[in-house]
Amino acid sequence: MNVRKRAALAAPALSLAAMIAMAGTASAASDDGSTQALLKPVALNGVDGSGTAWASIKDDVLTVTFTADGLLAGSPHAAHIHFGADTRHECPSASDDKNGDGHINTSEGMPVYGMIDLSLTTSGDTSPKSALAVDRFDTAKNGNITYKRGSIKVSDEVAKHILSGDAVIVVHGVDYNKSGKYDGSTKSDLDPSLPTEATDPALCGVLKVSQMSDMPSGGAQTGSGSTSGTEDTGLLVAGGLALAAGGALVMRRRRSVDAAVSSATNSTTD
Repeated sequence: MNVRKRAALAAPALSLAAMIAMAGTASAASDDGSTQALLKPVALNGVDGSGTAWASIKDDVLTVTFTADGLLAGSPHAAHIHFGADTRHECPSASDDKNGDGHINTSEGMPVYGMIDLSLTTSGDTSPKSALAVDRFDTAKNGNITYKRGSIKVSDEVAKHILSGDAVIVVHGVDYNKSGKYDGSTKSDLDPSLPTEATDPALCGVLKVSQMSDMPSGGAQTGSGSTSGTEDTGLLVAGGLALAAGGALVMRRRRSVDAAVSSATNSTTD
């Protein structure tokens, strides 16, 4: 076999090696990155507020921050990152009011944005088990929340969910009757011991892939706000695990290089 022919046969193999090397590099970096979201009022739920959120993951360690306004002042607001492989990966619209009561409750929202992947508590556990750990969620002082927390260890799967561009951040807690507290005759679809105001979604935003590598402002800390002295705390503790449910465990993977291997093999055979 002459030199020219050997070089021609070697080229596909070299190309394949380069492809594998690049794929390996990309795969290694795929668990690192940032996402950000604009938080907007959930349709039909009467919240006049907004906010922003940002999440960054490096080596399966999450740093997250969000700001929100227009919330029920002086009351704790559960907040989560949701994901569902078979959902629409978006925030609910008016058409998602399946029971026709004029509001979006939690059961109507979850098929749209998914189950809980992460509870945005100010300290301690962040799993779905802390879905309504009200003593560890921020209270909306004057209707506002500024949440910051870093050093949150997450699984590879949750990291992929957050960096997929399909995860959704939701802040819960509304005041339909403008009474200044969680009350009303309509009970939560999650736990009939709670009013629906305590668990219905207020603000929502899809965490889209971001080019920002640094937190927008300030460093991460354990969280802001306090839940002490709020009359709604005892009410919500009664339903502490009502939202605890695992997210779907399906995530897209990088396409295989089998096609490239097959192509290289065929070229060598020829």
